[in-house]
Order: sequence, then C-alpha cells, then structure tokens
Amino acid sequence: MTALQAGAKDFISRPFDLVEIRTRIRNLLELCLRYKKLESYSRVLEQTVQERTAEVCASEKRFRRLSERASDWYWEQNETREFTTLSGPVLEMPGLRVAAFFGESEEDMHGWNLQEGQALQAMIAAPQPFLDFPFSRTNTDGSRQSFRVSGEPMFNTSCRFVGLRGIGVETAAHA
Repeated sequence: MTALQAGAKDFISRPFDLVEIRTRIRNLLELCLRYKKLESYSRVLEQTVQERTAEVCASEKRFRRLSERASDWYWEQNETREFTTLSGPVLEMPGLRVAAFFGESEEDMHGWNLQEGQALQAMIAAPQPFLDFPFSRTNTDGSRQSFRVSGEPMFNTSCRFVGLRGIGVETAAHA
C-alpha cells in the first residue's frame, strides 16, 4: 500500500500468483491501448474541428458576399460600435451615419423617424438579433421612404462577442 501512495501504478505481492501477474499485465496493456486510441481520436477530432472551422469561415465569406449583393447596404461594427465594413449607401440609410447615429439629437436624425431610430439604436446596443425592422424617413421634398433593417451579433471562435452586422433594403418610396 505504501508503494501506491508513493506513486506506483500497481504492485504484485509475494508469493507471486501467475494468474494474477498475467491479469495485471493484460489490464495494464489494455489501459495503455485505450490511452493510445484516445490520443488518436483526439487528433482526428482536432483535425475535424479545424476543417469544419475552415468550412464555416468560407461559408461566412460566401454569406457576406451574398448579403452585400442581395441588399441595398451591408454593414459591420466591432464591439465598440465602430464601423469596420460598409457596403452600399449605408451611411445615408436608416440613420447609420457614423458620427450621428449614436447620439444624438433630433437634428442628427435628418427626417428619420425618431421613435423608430431610438428603437433601432436600442436593438443594436443590446445586441440582439433583429429581422426586418421597419424604419422610415420623410425627405425634405415631403416624400417618404421606408426601409427594412436586419442585424445579428457576431462572435469569434471562443464565443466572445466581437460586433454586429446587418443589412438593409429600401421597401418603398412614397410621394
């Protein structure tokens, strides 16, 4: 028992019993094989995770290109809400002007529906996914524009929030 407490994995007491020795050796060999299999499975799993991660990244790039083409604008913000990617007229669309969007007074909204703007700002600040949020503005000529804005949080491979991305489309222009 002292040998086990000192770090020995196993021991055989005297007088030796041949059946016991064979059984202990077989058990140790089986344990060693299981560790080797586990090591092999771990390598295969790690390789699979790397391959799948690469596939997801490639899919993400395809999704981004598709989103950019299928919408009037596409945008991404980092975790501090700084714009990192802009596509299309995003800075003129539903209040997403870089300096004026988060802040901001009624004058900064330039015809945008203030109540809708505040609700959109709150969703972006949450940050929670949102889909087809209606947003509108009245232009200086009196015409009215309507939009749909969608956004979703982005996370890195460690599941840490890294920002928000979104798309928007103009749904109608009314005189």
